[in-house]
Amino acid sequence: MFRVTRPDRVRRTDRAGQRGFTLIELVVTLALVGILALAIVPFSQLIVQREKEQQLSAALREIRTALDAYKEASDTGLIEREADASGYPPSLTVLVDGVKNVKDPKGGLLMFLRRVPRDPFFTGEPDAPPEDTWNARAFGEPPARADGADPSAPGTAGKDVFDVTSKSDRVGINGVPYRQW
Repeated sequence: MFRVTRPDRVRRTDRAGQRGFTLIELVVTLALVGILALAIVPFSQLIVQREKEQQLSAALREIRTALDAYKEASDTGLIEREADASGYPPSLTVLVDGVKNVKDPKGGLLMFLRRVPRDPFFTGEPDAPPEDTWNARAFGEPPARADGADPSAPGTAGKDVFDVTSKSDRVGINGVPYRQW
């Protein structure tokens, strides 16, 4: 085990071929990995929020386009309406269920949406119908009720839905609340 190289020096030979990391090197490496992880977590949360915002924007565009198409069909006489009606649909489900085309001799339906998209920021019941995940702005109801009740709650919405907004209280990356998108 011991080998004498010079008479005044004695050297151990059992550790000569071993290599490894010192405790300090391992601690520094773990500290660097921790710092990188702390930088990545907020960035990944930002990416998730940005994806949800893109979904919200697309869903709002889809619903609002369908509302405008319904209004245009009503104005051109494809949909039967009363003289004092605004021409907007009574609910979001009408956009999916369809309405009778009065100019079609076969009595076909005009469909405006395949399905009502869900609000990606909706935090209520997960099994709530997609129509109930949105604030529906309708004629006969102010945008915000004075008594604090939700204007889009079932039975309280006005007649003829002309716009939808998110029910979320959160604020977007751009600083604008999702309710104002």
